[in-house]
This record gives sequence, C-alpha cells and structure tokens, in this order.
Amino acid sequence: MSIHERYRLSVVINAKGTFTPLGVSRSSDGVATAVAQALPEFFVMDELGDRASEAIAQVTGAQAGAVVHCTAAGITLAVAATMTGGDARRIAALPDATDMHHRVVMPACHVVDYGHSNLQGIRLSGAQVDLAGDEARCSIGDLEEELDGPDVSCLFLVSSRLTQGEPLDLVAAVRAAHRRGVPAIIDGAAQFPRIADLLATGADLVLVSGQKYLGSPTAGLVAGTWPLVQAVRAQEKGIGRVMKPTKEAIIGVIAALEEWQAFDRMKWEADELAKVLAFSEAAARIPEVSAEVVPDPTGLQVSRVLLKVKDAKRVATELEAGVPPIYVMTDRVADDELMLELIPLDADEIATVLARLWAILT
Repeated sequence: MSIHERYRLSVVINAKGTFTPLGVSRSSDGVATAVAQALPEFFVMDELGDRASEAIAQVTGAQAGAVVHCTAAGITLAVAATMTGGDARRIAALPDATDMHHRVVMPACHVVDYGHSNLQGIRLSGAQVDLAGDEARCSIGDLEEELDGPDVSCLFLVSSRLTQGEPLDLVAAVRAAHRRGVPAIIDGAAQFPRIADLLATGADLVLVSGQKYLGSPTAGLVAGTWPLVQAVRAQEKGIGRVMKPTKEAIIGVIAALEEWQAFDRMKWEADELAKVLAFSEAAARIPEVSAEVVPDPTGLQVSRVLLKVKDAKRVATELEAGVPPIYVMTDRVADDELMLELIPLDADEIATVLARLWAILT
C-alpha cells in the first residue's frame, strides 16, 4: 500500500516547481535512508550542528553554516543575529529590541510573498523594516539614503524570480552597506545551486532552502561569516527555540550535501534541458498552443516551459480538477500564459500532462 493509499491522500503531478503547498520536492533514496537511520537514534545536537556547519562551509565556501527549520525561519533568525550578536541578554529579550540597532533596510521591490510576506518574517525578530525606492525601482542611492539613518542593523536583499521592478546590483548594494559598517543578508530561498555566487557578492549571510533543489527534508541553510552564523545558532536560546531544526532534518541536509558534491551537475543540466525541449516541441503540436523554453531570470540553472493558450485560467483549473490533479504556475494567466517546471517529473508524469493538455484544449 502506498503512502497516499494508506492515509487517503491525493496523488498529484507537480509541474509548479518547488512549491511548498505541494510538498516542495522529492528527496533521493540516499537522503531518505539517512533520515530513517537518524530517527531512532540519539545525538548531541550541538555536535550535530557543528558537523552541519562544516558540511555547509565545505560545499559553499562560506566560513560557517547552520541549519534552521526553514528559510522563513532563517529570515527571522538572521535578522535577529545582526541585532544581538552573541549577547545572551539581548537574545533572551527579543522580540523586544529596546536599546538595539533594530532598523532593517530593504529595497521595496524585494518585498515577496512566499505564502506570507517576508516583511512579516523580518518583523517577527522585533525589527522595523524601512523600504528603499519603490516597487518599480530601487537605486543604490535610494539604499544609501536609508542606510545613512540611525540604528540600522542590516541590509536585507532577495534573489528570486518573484522580485519586482528593475534588477538591483547585489554586489553594489552589499558594498554600500559595508561602507557604513552594516552587514548584508541575501535571501535566496530557491537559489541553492547559486549559493556560491550569492556569497561572492560579499554578503555576510546567505539563506537558502534545503528542501527545494537540494532535496533535503524541510530545512533552511544559513551560510556566511563565522561570527554571524554563531549568532544565528545562539538564537536557539531565544526566539529560535520555536524554529529549531530536527535531528532528522540536519542529517538529511548533510546527506543531501554529500550527494550534491558527488553530483555530475553538467550532465544533470543537459538532461533537464533536453526534457524541457522535448516537452516544448510536443506541446507546440497541440492546435492553437505555442510553447517556448524560458531560462530562470535570476541565472539559476533551470529552464521552464512557457505555454501560450486560450483561456489559460480555465485550462489551469481543469488541470487541477482532473485525476490526478496537475499543478502548473499560474502567475501569468491574465496574459493567457502557463509556466511549467519539469525537474521532478518522470516520463510517465510528463506523458500524462501532455495527454491532459490535448484533452482539455482539443
């Protein structure tokens, strides 16, 4: 009996990408085995955290790393770390940030809703967010104007296809913060494959998801400078207690990192691109459908299929209403466009998606 049958759960086809409401991703058999081995065992959790820090540092090139419950938790705890450092009194006081530098400067175009706003994630630490620029554009000058104010704890930036407006030069933004002695944090939730690039901007902390393209259990990875990573870990004596990682999550992250190091990523990228190209060619044969391959706008090594169809909203609704339900990206339905990410799908699932599109559209 499958896990879906055992608990009367829907089998779904996820062409929506690393989407939290659908369970995000699929872990490998190796990661699943490591997690299963961890569950019945005891560990010294600080020691386990040290091993995770070493593994994250080795893979990313950062000085140190930490595992937290998820990337959303990482946002709150990273900001908290810039306010408290390793000061036990301050850690215990949060979210009361009285007498601390508590202003977080953030480009207005980097406000993102992941299911809740990242603004709320920052404010959970007790910090105040001051937005620079507007939704269409934030210049380095706009950032500098806010960074020159009092009580700034950090600059918070986002690397995501979900940001709005003109792209911001992350290197220049980080340098603007550092000229003022202000640490910079980059939230790159779905950007694990690019974490070395994000660290190369000079950012003091970079936050990524473990359960997206790394394929670990639910976890957030924090990579960066030794002092700030230790301050993140120290939050477990304060507000981080409710955001702590489990033993199986940490073991799963370490196992996934080991697999990542042994992974032939060039072959994987070529295979995934071939999958997308083949799907695009097949979908384009459906009457009145056009298909194109679209690279990730942030430089992530992922390509997706963009379908132009009549009444895209109806098509997406019918895909979800079928058996099995098929989920696709719907943020462009107003323009009669659907986006599909095929990375987690096998050949049978891809054939099912194409067959359903034929049935709905013809």
